[in-house]
Amino acid sequence: MPESIQNRKARHQYVILDSLEAGLVLSGTEVKSVRQGQANFRDSYADIRNGELFLLNLHIAPYDHGNRYNTESTRPRKLLLHKSEIRKLAQRREEQGLTLVPLALYFKRGLVKVQLAVARGKKLYDRRADLKKCDVERELRREHAH
Repeated sequence: MPESIQNRKARHQYVILDSLEAGLVLSGTEVKSVRQGQANFRDSYADIRNGELFLLNLHIAPYDHGNRYNTESTRPRKLLLHKSEIRKLAQRREEQGLTLVPLALYFKRGLVKVQLAVARGKKLYDRRADLKKCDVERELRREHAH
């Protein structure tokens, strides 16, 4: 059973400004699929609609033994936060170029939680600079190892 499901591309494609934990409303078969590690963050993001926070495009594979109880794999899923926290997020999102990106999906005391990040998209040259920096650090570690 995986400890948590990580969104590996988020830190590559976005500059993480702030993060917070939110509850996730799931059906029973979706919880079982998440326990098996059957979730994918590709193109997923959070959005505020009518004062409520939703996680969109999170793909949770249908549970193997779920039969008719399985739900649509990429349906919008409600996130649980206090209204004041949602208002703060809405205000921050109004700033230019900010988005809400899920970083991880994990269990905490038997409940599924999402680590959400307020993030700004990186430009292509920022991503290249980060990759170059990682390469240089890797080379330095190799030099010290020998």
